[in-house]
Amino acid sequence: MNTIANQILFEDNHLIIINKLPSQIVQGDKTGDEPLSELIKKYIKEKYNKPGNVFLGVVHRLDRPVGGIVIFARTSKALSRLNQQLKNRQIKKIYWAVVKNPPPEKSGQLIHCIYRNEKKNKSFITNDRKSGSKEAILNYQLVGKSERYFLLEVELLTGRHHQIRAQLAHIGCPIKGDMKYGYDRTNPDGSIHLFARSVELAHPVSKEAIKIIAQPPKDQLWDYFVGFVAEK
Repeated sequence: MNTIANQILFEDNHLIIINKLPSQIVQGDKTGDEPLSELIKKYIKEKYNKPGNVFLGVVHRLDRPVGGIVIFARTSKALSRLNQQLKNRQIKKIYWAVVKNPPPEKSGQLIHCIYRNEKKNKSFITNDRKSGSKEAILNYQLVGKSERYFLLEVELLTGRHHQIRAQLAHIGCPIKGDMKYGYDRTNPDGSIHLFARSVELAHPVSKEAIKIIAQPPKDQLWDYFVGFVAEK
């Protein structure tokens, strides 16, 4: 059995929910590295002795340097229903972001127009609704602080390219390690301190309410903030 088993947070006939490592890619890209989707297919094939091709639908993605919860569908019915939930904003997604500056307010909603530059693989906040720009909305709350850093809890209301990274940088809160969006140096392992912490959704078939919480990767800063929030 491949090591993906250790990353599974939830699994049944319709769904498989994974705690992605910051180094992993969700789907194949130009690097040629083996994506999570293929690792999970291999896991399903081995575990259930499945003949032929294994179906796996990618419900949403996380950027490569980001860790945390990713939802995959094991049936086409589950995939179409989860896509509908996403479209209707019925899947609640909470992220943790470690930033170097406190936000202007302790909590608030950010609404921006965001424009993706494919060549630079980067998103920009823009004031004009030019073609290709989309509305980006998130709620944030300051939930912890250390000597040098601040922990924001972010509820993502729209799923735009690099949305949290671009919007937080725009208000002067670049994420630790995220040089692409204005942090002054990278993390040694290439990760950034953004983590998909929890999801709440209705099971696509049984309609049962599911809430999943994932633990961030082991490092001194994440460990500190997990402890800080637990003590509150």
